[in-house]
Formats: sequence, C-alpha cells, structure tokens
Amino acid sequence: MHSFDKDADHAAVDKVLAYARERLLMDPVPLDRPRTEGELRELVGETITPEGLGATRAMDLFEHTLAQACLSNDHPGYLSFIPCAPTREAAAFDVVVGASSIYGGSWLEGAGAVYAENQALRWIADLAGLPDSAGGVFVPGGTVGNLSALVVARHTARNRAKAEGTGARPWRIAATDNAHSSVVSMAAVMDAEVCGVPVDDKLRLTGDALRATLEEHGPETFFAVVATCGTTNFGVVDDLRSVAEVCREYGIWFHVDGAYGGAGLAAPSVRDLYDGIEHADSFIVDPHKWLFAPFDCCALLYRDPELARVAHTQEAGYLDVLTKAPEWNPTDYSIGLTRRVRGLPLWFSLAVHGTDAYVKAIEGTLDVTRFAAAEIERRDYVELVREPDLSVVVFRRLGWSPDDYQAWTDRLMDEEFAFVVPTTFRGETLTRFAVVNPHTTKEHISAILDTMA
Repeated sequence: MHSFDKDADHAAVDKVLAYARERLLMDPVPLDRPRTEGELRELVGETITPEGLGATRAMDLFEHTLAQACLSNDHPGYLSFIPCAPTREAAAFDVVVGASSIYGGSWLEGAGAVYAENQALRWIADLAGLPDSAGGVFVPGGTVGNLSALVVARHTARNRAKAEGTGARPWRIAATDNAHSSVVSMAAVMDAEVCGVPVDDKLRLTGDALRATLEEHGPETFFAVVATCGTTNFGVVDDLRSVAEVCREYGIWFHVDGAYGGAGLAAPSVRDLYDGIEHADSFIVDPHKWLFAPFDCCALLYRDPELARVAHTQEAGYLDVLTKAPEWNPTDYSIGLTRRVRGLPLWFSLAVHGTDAYVKAIEGTLDVTRFAAAEIERRDYVELVREPDLSVVVFRRLGWSPDDYQAWTDRLMDEEFAFVVPTTFRGETLTRFAVVNPHTTKEHISAILDTMA
C-alpha cells in the first residue's frame, strides 16, 4: 500500500507546474522584498504538520507570501552582488532536470545528460582557448570550483615533489586581496595559506609583483597561483599573460577564477583583456552569473583532466563498476560524489538560441555598462571610481555618508524599484552596478541615478 495519495500527487504536480509556467512568463518580473522572521511567522505560521497542509494551501502560502519575501535576482533593477538572470528556456529546463531523476555523477547512469553537459563545457573551453584535451564538470558554484581546482593543484605539486625526491610539501597559494572570498575560505578548509600579492595601479595581479612575492617567500612553498578575470567588487581582469609566464617559469599551477567575468570571453569587444587565459591549468566560470543559467551552476575546466581524476576519484568496492570503466564520470573531477545534472539548463538554452545570441546578449550588457559610466561622469553629484573593465561600475555619491547610502538602498527596496547596495573599498563606502541581465536597460540606469540627485 502506498504511503502517499496518488490523487494528491497529481493535484500538487498540476499546481506546481501551473505556478512555474506563470512565473517563467512574467513580464515584468516583480522585485519583491524581504520580510522579518516575525512577520513571516505571523503570516505563515507552522507549515510542517503531522496531517499536512495539502497542495492547495501549501502552494498558496508559497505563491502569495513566501515567494514574495524573496528578492527576484532576475529583476532588471537587481544590480547588487552578481545577479542571476537565466533565459526562460534555461529556467524552464531546470524543471525538467528536477523531474527527470537523473544522477549526473557517472556515464553509466546519465550518459545522455553527461554528453550534453560536456558539449556546453567544450564551448566554454574553446572560448578560453584551452586544448581539445581539456575537460571538466559542472559544480554548484565558484567556491566548490575553486576548492576542487586547488585540491588538484596541491595534489599535483606534492606528487611531483615526491617523484623528484625533494621532500617538499608546498602549502601556499598566491593571490591578491581582490581575489574572491572563497579563495581564503577554501584555503582554510585545506589548511593552506594565502600569500598576498600587491596589485598595480589598475588593481591587477601582475607577473612582476607575483615573481617578487614568490622569491620573497620561496617558490617551492607554493602550489598554486589564483588569478581573476572579473573581480566581484570592480570587475578587474588581472594581467593574465604575465602571470601565466611566471607560473610557467616556476612550474606552479595557474588557476583562473572567472566565476563572474569569465563569460566576457564570448564578447569580442573585451576579449583582449583575457590574453593569457589559454595557459591556465584550471579555470572556472559560473553560468548562473553572466551566461544566463539558473542557480546553481559553475563550469570547472582543467587543461589536463587526468590530473583531476587522479586527485578526486573516490575508491570503494561498490564504485568499482564506475571507477574501472573508461567512460567520463563527472564526479571524478571535483569534490563530491552525488550531483545533479546542473549543466543541462545551460546546454538547453545554448542549443535553442545558438552561441551568437549569447555573444549579442553579453555585448548588450557591456553597452549598458558603458552608458552607466558615461552617465555617472555626466552628472555633477556622482563620480566614477574606476573605468569599468567589464560590466561592474563602482561610483560614489558626493557628500554622502555610509548612513546615506544605506538609507537610499532601503528606500529603493521598500519601493520595490531596485536593489543596489553599498560596498566598501579601502575604507570608503561606495556603491556599484553589476549589469549582467540583458533586460536591464539604459532607462533603468538613468532612473536609478535620478533617485540619488
């Protein structure tokens, strides 16, 4: 006898799919706003009960209260952090991924899905100029991507030292203070040390500064260098060419974190900024940031995937059927065994639209970004902090205190007009636009700047 009511199952599926369809086709998308825990407790109450609420009541609570207490990352006025603005096709296909019950960790269980994911990964690898032998896996986000790559870097460095008989056990990672916060966090997980490299006057990691840092601390103590193409706060692209040369000179793993900015590889207008990325030993980019996929999706690529397979493959008797097979098993290339086929929504959207549409959409966001920078320079009450490399614009409102910035942010959110939060840089409170949504227009930018007058 079944524990669950089949009729109730059918009703729940119908209600969920009807809501998903309505949400996917919303135009415009509401921004909504957060609520306090006290407000939600009063409005919603307890939802997990012995008898259950039923599909109608549960869906009503989500649609009319819980969902409206969550900010819509795909709203064109959501310009803080790094937004997520998936295509309708990608977001819709995420429903298919959830409904299909595909295990994406092995070729044996998910061959068709893994094949499709690998085609999407190949497109990204080609954008970066990585060799035909490059490959990888889609992981949950940049934090897991960086950790997985750095684990391979350390494993490879220590194996090489062992083979050479030096006895060295390198424990350091070289990065600037502009590197993503996950680099420091993941180093702590690995019991490794991040050694800071000074940036140049353009806020970039450069080969000269890297060489000086390596020599100061001893190159043999380092197992990886982390460069960034598109820092989160400013969108800075490091001097990848010179950093790659130093990494080759010292034989140190060259990892490029492109979680946000890596998508710019598809845009001819900024492609020259990435010169040198083709020498990366590992590279990440989050399609849920600027490649119009839903959460959670990070593409992790290796120049030599075999090094990753050796570092990450889990061994157990019940896994022999997988680990002793020649096929491509995605879980062999990152932290974790269980995985959903999170790369399929990106694959479906790419297959539907074609890559030219992606190039056009990314160039469109860059055009809006350049307009924003020009508008800021044109107005006498705001000031550009740095000319943008990519699609992040950082600026100050002249005469404002930190409290003024926060009050402005709160007002925009209370009105459900836009979501733009303060940031800090070298002790100063500023604000920023992160433009990755193709539906963010020049009119949106002007209207938001008008509210600061």
